[in-house]
Amino acid sequence: MYEGKIIKFYREKYKLTQEELGKNICSITHISKIECGQTTFATEIISLLSKRLGINIEKEVKKLINIKQQIFNLHEAIIMQMVNDTDQLFTEIEREELVQISEYLYMYQLLRARYLFMNGNIHDGFKIIKKIQKMENKLTPYETNLLKHVLGIYYIEKQDYFTAIETLKTIQNENYNNPEYYYHLAIAYHTIQSPVLAYYYAEKSHQYFKDMNNYLRVIDAEMIMIIQIDDDEINEEVIIRLKKLMKSCELCNAPDRKAKVMHNLAYAYFRRKKYDQASMYFKESMSLKEIESPSFLLSLEGFIRSSFDGDLLPKEELIHQAKNGLKTAINRDQILYIHLFRLLLYLLKSKEDQYYQYLSDKALPMFTKFGFTYLIERSKKEIFNYYYKMKLKEDALELAQLIINT
Repeated sequence: MYEGKIIKFYREKYKLTQEELGKNICSITHISKIECGQTTFATEIISLLSKRLGINIEKEVKKLINIKQQIFNLHEAIIMQMVNDTDQLFTEIEREELVQISEYLYMYQLLRARYLFMNGNIHDGFKIIKKIQKMENKLTPYETNLLKHVLGIYYIEKQDYFTAIETLKTIQNENYNNPEYYYHLAIAYHTIQSPVLAYYYAEKSHQYFKDMNNYLRVIDAEMIMIIQIDDDEINEEVIIRLKKLMKSCELCNAPDRKAKVMHNLAYAYFRRKKYDQASMYFKESMSLKEIESPSFLLSLEGFIRSSFDGDLLPKEELIHQAKNGLKTAINRDQILYIHLFRLLLYLLKSKEDQYYQYLSDKALPMFTKFGFTYLIERSKKEIFNYYYKMKLKEDALELAQLIINT
């Protein structure tokens, strides 16, 4: 089976016809059947065809079989988030031209899309997905579900959390033995402020990562679980658990995870109006992140807000930082942060009317479209208080009714 596919690959690579390849060896019909795997063949014929193509057929068969294992290893390395192994395997597979005839080619292309997402190349990754979608009828059941998983990750990257949930929920467990997707469901549910479902799926992924002895991913899942119970009534438990998790990150030498935990710790302090501690941890989180990344912008926005609310830094300095944040958001086409930093600038410059106009007309519709539940709730409350303050009672009552119904 492998021999025929390899013979055809190299024949087409060297632009030979079946007649040219088989001259004085065998008929065109026999070559056609060999290439299609429709006949048995003598070892001597394969040796002669291979010699004419200038290949060692035994080595080529071993390479093709090895590609399958490399693709499965790549998938495992991606799940484990073993960055160096992932990079090395991706480079090795890219060098293997026989991957184009591997029965696992579609699986590899989907993993390649996910690899591009991991490296911030969302556009090129999605181009691969669109090509795969056009030939979805050729996919195995496993590949069909892998496509849904990678597509769900794409929607999360694009901050379209409702569509991510709709996509990930269609995955069929009986055909897809990769419970990692529960973690991505947890992320999406957390973002749209659905704590019960976020905790449920985070816990399922936590058990999966634990069974794999994948301690870095255990940290990821546990952090999602912790922040679902961040209730104002439980003042210390969440903070204590986040600090313990931060220690785990240090023991695992995982600065990227530590940055995420620090951000969530900062937010926990921010919710409790402990702005000095919030500001400190937001700043420390930023120091561990790649400048201009979306996660950096998220912590920068938190740092500016906590510093402003706590009156910790001069307005001029905060305005300068907000301008830099807005510039970066525009350059990186980060729509959420474009809105957040524009709102911050109105706030810092005491442009109250413009702030609420922008919040109502532009920011809130965007938050609603993509399901940023926390921002939706915060925005509605801010607008309600503004209407009430400005004695716009009818508008305030209408918005209050909407908040209650929601």
